[in-house]
Amino acid sequence: MLASPAQLWVVTRLVRAGAGMLSGVDVLAEIAANVWKIRVEVGAVVEEGDELMILESMKMEIPVEAQTAGTVSELRVAEKDQVQEGDVLAVIDP
Repeated sequence: MLASPAQLWVVTRLVRAGAGMLSGVDVLAEIAANVWKIRVEVGAVVEEGDELMILESMKMEIPVEAQTAGTVSELRVAEKDQVQEGDVLAVIDP
């Protein structure tokens, strides 16, 4: 039986926490899509619910929002990149 992306995310977070490597919250793609527009830069201070980027899939725009308040420490994608469900798009340090 294969694990879902959400289950893998939880396991990864637990392993990183146990190794003392947990420093940020991963922002994940919820769907396979193209990165259409990035609204933030590394170092930006965001609040929960702030729009970080917009994905495009089948001519529909899908906003990606911050799940927590903090500072954007990593952007792992660029505009026009293709992403798959479960891919880490950004990391926010609370």
